[in-house]
Amino acid sequence: MISRRTALASGAALLAGRQAQAQAWPTRPMRMIVPFGLGGSADVAARFLAEPLQQALGQPVVVENRPGAGGTIGADQVAKATPDGHTLLLMSNTHTANETLLPNRPYVLLRDLAPVAFVNVAHHVLVVHPSLPVNSLAELIAYCKANPGKLDYASSGPGTPYHVAGEIFRAMAGIEITHIPFRGSNEARTALIAGQVPMMFDAIPTMAEQARGGRVRALATTGPRRSPLLPDAPTVAEALPGYEASIWLGVMAPAQTPAPIVERLNAEINRVMSLPATREAQLRAGAEVNPMTAAAFGDFLREDITRQAEGIRISGMKAN
Repeated sequence: MISRRTALASGAALLAGRQAQAQAWPTRPMRMIVPFGLGGSADVAARFLAEPLQQALGQPVVVENRPGAGGTIGADQVAKATPDGHTLLLMSNTHTANETLLPNRPYVLLRDLAPVAFVNVAHHVLVVHPSLPVNSLAELIAYCKANPGKLDYASSGPGTPYHVAGEIFRAMAGIEITHIPFRGSNEARTALIAGQVPMMFDAIPTMAEQARGGRVRALATTGPRRSPLLPDAPTVAEALPGYEASIWLGVMAPAQTPAPIVERLNAEINRVMSLPATREAQLRAGAEVNPMTAAAFGDFLREDITRQAEGIRISGMKAN
């Protein structure tokens, strides 16, 4: 039988070992896994963070894209990685939605991964192909009601924020539209611009440029206020009170990563995101920063899992 003194000594030794490990960290190049394709919001954020983290920590930060299965492939890779602070996940609210949408995923978000830092939040724009005979959100809703089930909408994949935005819009507007998932925003966007699908929710900065070029028509944005990037576009909430949809990004690490490492990462990411130049660049890109502690980010994740579950229940959406 192990005595209380022996158990305390073992615990103290383990703690001392973790503290020593944290003080020596990082000892080799770090990996930031992006569970989505190239060019998306998460990929852009990861590559933005990689250089200042490398400068601050003294080791290269290598961004690796591991897309697939609604973001679960990359997340599972990080969940199974050694918890030594050398492997990180650049995640989004796709992962909090997956806690409800994908009950058979190979990990549990807040059991197998540790919250590190919040990165940013951005809202979407609802756009349609110019061939669709609508010029406003009210006209789109009326068209869908007159043609039930005849319109499709594209998204960057099952369970992504754009999919969730579309399904909650469908439910709140009381219309019948069909979700067409693609393997990333670029493929969905290309299909929309080519007229293969008539509508989608997408990132405001990207689609603002397409709208100015006449390749799409921007009908409404999904934030609580009109976007300065598309000031003439109303919010969806102006027609459907209470509607709001966003994409937010954060960083997580494998569970059991030593607390001093998590705290250092949190401090460095918050420092980078709080720089005036960063805030200005984020606003130009249609995003806002909201630095928070790792513990606060954990609370945020738990609340978002609950919010996502309720939205999924109301909309009746499925992971397809």
